[in-house]
Amino acid sequence: GGKDDFFTKKSELQAQMSEFQAKINALMERKGEINKALGDKRAEAQESKAELSKMKKSIGYTSETQIDERIAEIEWKMRTDTITLKEEKDYIKEIAELKRSRPQLSKVAKLEDSLANRDFGGSQKEQLGTMNAEINLYRDGKATVKSKLDELFNGRKEKMGDLPDLMDTRTALGEKIREKIKERNELRDEFRVQEREYNEYLKEVRKAKQEKFVAERALQSAEWDKVRRQRLAEKLEEQPFVQEMTLIEQTMAFCKSLVQTKEEVKEVEKKEVALDNPEGTEVLTKKEDRDEEFYFVPTKAKKANKSKTKGGKEGSGAKPIKHNAVTFGLFDKLKLDAPITTDDIPAILEKLEEQLESYKEKVKLWEINKEERKRRILEEGVDPEEEAKKEEVKAEAEEEVKEEVEEEVKEEDAEEEAKEEAEEEKKDDE
Repeated sequence: GGKDDFFTKKSELQAQMSEFQAKINALMERKGEINKALGDKRAEAQESKAELSKMKKSIGYTSETQIDERIAEIEWKMRTDTITLKEEKDYIKEIAELKRSRPQLSKVAKLEDSLANRDFGGSQKEQLGTMNAEINLYRDGKATVKSKLDELFNGRKEKMGDLPDLMDTRTALGEKIREKIKERNELRDEFRVQEREYNEYLKEVRKAKQEKFVAERALQSAEWDKVRRQRLAEKLEEQPFVQEMTLIEQTMAFCKSLVQTKEEVKEVEKKEVALDNPEGTEVLTKKEDRDEEFYFVPTKAKKANKSKTKGGKEGSGAKPIKHNAVTFGLFDKLKLDAPITTDDIPAILEKLEEQLESYKEKVKLWEINKEERKRRILEEGVDPEEEAKKEEVKAEAEEEVKEEVEEEVKEEDAEEEAKEEAEEEKKDDE
């Protein structure tokens, strides 16, 4: 319809105006370059002329003939006139200067010829005239297109009637809406600034709470450390290695019980008693101390004790040892192999004795160092094991505090991001 034709013609005319303007701009740019070049040449010509004038003034003569005449004149005066020594020196100096000025005259002549034959932008001035004509032509074309575009707008305005007033009203309302939107954005930015300041305040509060918590935690840790050192010092009063030594002694008792006989034979030493009896008398002794006297020699020997004979047969050779879970556990705790037969018992007893002596030496060393360790624990708290535990507890406490602060910061950042996203969505909807 008419609307499409209007915009089509409008676009075509505006394109033509843009084309004319682009050509004018290109010519103006080229014109500016030529003017600059002309200005440079003018400046160069002026500089050359100034240099030529300066050289002429410094020489004072315009030709070599004038210089030769002046030299001949000075020489004539020196030969014919009576002059002083000072005047003679001045004449000689002048002659030397004149001779030095003679080559400068050739330079001046060459420079004059150069200036006379140099082109100071005559061809470029012709280009400027051509460009000015083209620029005027393009400007006339642009003015023609502008008049056509004005006619198009006027025709459109007549067809639309009151519609332009409505469009102006709409434009005014749009402007008011933009102002309100700008005002709203300013209020929102101000609110965000205040919100950031409030968040910074909250961060400072959290930081103060954290520092207070860390200080209280450090004080509490110091108290705990003091109690712990006291307990550790008290614990030093307990003899170490009691369980180990008891286990070794029980194991030794168990091993010894495996090699003892059921009945121990006790030998009673017989002591001779010196009797101080009168000569010719006899002392009646106890029946058990008398020598055996028989009226008749016995024909049958006494029977040997069956139990002793039987026990003697059983006592010869190694006996196997029966173990259970408890006995195996005892030897495993001591890092020893359980004896299989009674022949293994002596070696096991030696190893147990060595372990027992080793623990006794450690106990002696503990008794020597006990008081010093207790003093250092109570006064300095330098017990290596306790120091390691203290560092571990401190690191765990700091890690817990750090994790709590990081969680709070993440939650606050998430809330701020959610608020900003909601505001951006509202802005996009508007």
